[in-house]
Amino acid sequence: DPFAELPTLSFIGDVIDVATGEKFERNPRFVAEKAEAHLRKIGYAEQSFWGPEFEFYLFDSIRFENQSQHSYFRVDAAEAHWNTGRDEQPNLGNKIPHKGGYHAAPPQDHYFDFRSSICQVLERCGIPVKYHHHEVGGAGQMEIEVMFDTLTKMADRTMMVKHIVHNGAAKAGLTATFMPKPLVGEPGNGMHVHQYLARAGHSLFYRKGGLVNMSDLALHYLGGLLHHAPALLAFTNPSTNSYRRLVPGYEAPVKASYSVGNRTAAVRIPGYLTDPRNFRYEFRPPDATCNPYLAFAAMLMAGIDGVRRKLDPGQPLNKDLFSLAPRDLERIPTLPTSLPEALEALRRDHKFLLEGGVFPEDLITTWIDLKSKEFAALNIRPHPYEFQLYYDC
Repeated sequence: DPFAELPTLSFIGDVIDVATGEKFERNPRFVAEKAEAHLRKIGYAEQSFWGPEFEFYLFDSIRFENQSQHSYFRVDAAEAHWNTGRDEQPNLGNKIPHKGGYHAAPPQDHYFDFRSSICQVLERCGIPVKYHHHEVGGAGQMEIEVMFDTLTKMADRTMMVKHIVHNGAAKAGLTATFMPKPLVGEPGNGMHVHQYLARAGHSLFYRKGGLVNMSDLALHYLGGLLHHAPALLAFTNPSTNSYRRLVPGYEAPVKASYSVGNRTAAVRIPGYLTDPRNFRYEFRPPDATCNPYLAFAAMLMAGIDGVRRKLDPGQPLNKDLFSLAPRDLERIPTLPTSLPEALEALRRDHKFLLEGGVFPEDLITTWIDLKSKEFAALNIRPHPYEFQLYYDC
């Protein structure tokens, strides 16, 4: 472990049922392994490849407390726009405007060297990095993207990336959060997941001359993602905070549509793709509150179901969804707007996850129960904004 003072080995393992000596059925990592095995068994592809984008905020300070008589949170980021007039000696400026952080360069980007050092650690830990950059959020929003790998390996790497970022931030006197929406009015943190099916390492999603150069396999897989999207969000966006990010106006998807290069769609086909060997698309709703083993496995199973049933995703919608007339917008299926909606969608639509014994039924019911309790615990607590609205009623 690169952050331990004494030589320490940190590793990822499996959970074994001591009564049987077999792998524990509800272990998320085992679910991911079964999903990969199911794909190979049915023969649609040899492998699936996955590439999450890791978005997070770096703050210089975070305080929060929840008591019966008071509750609050307070964050600060040295580069944030609200610090332009901060009374400090010296205040050297170099603050990033509100929503003006995308690919900012130093000195406005205060954390370029931090990200570079984190990427070096990732590489030393066997995680190849594609790139890093400052994200849209001027109050310390970052992104690191790693190279593609197979499903379970990438889920392992997701856990390692978060461990390394959290510990690297603490060592640098900072604090990192992958929380989907830590700040109102600022962009949220997504974990957009690029994915494709492959044989001999080459993408099976590409067919020159097909609809946006997609093969029939890719179209049907995409149809499965969109068809099951409401249920998928119970795994890819499994927190109450997830749905504070999935709102109009922040490049976050709210409709089950797909597009070329359009960040407001649930599925985006990146416009910069030039290599048919890794042709893919990006499922944009997920965030880092997900369990990556369950989220990736659920997406794969949705895609497989789309291929099996030859589901048609329709035509791409290459427009900014938020610019459409209300009547046109209503025709597009809406993604869940709250955690209870997503959990209810999963309750109604989870048969596709049970195929091949990949997801045990009791894992799904346990997940729904666990997440319902999280929502109930938050829902009974008064919110500070409610005092602003209703205290003098």
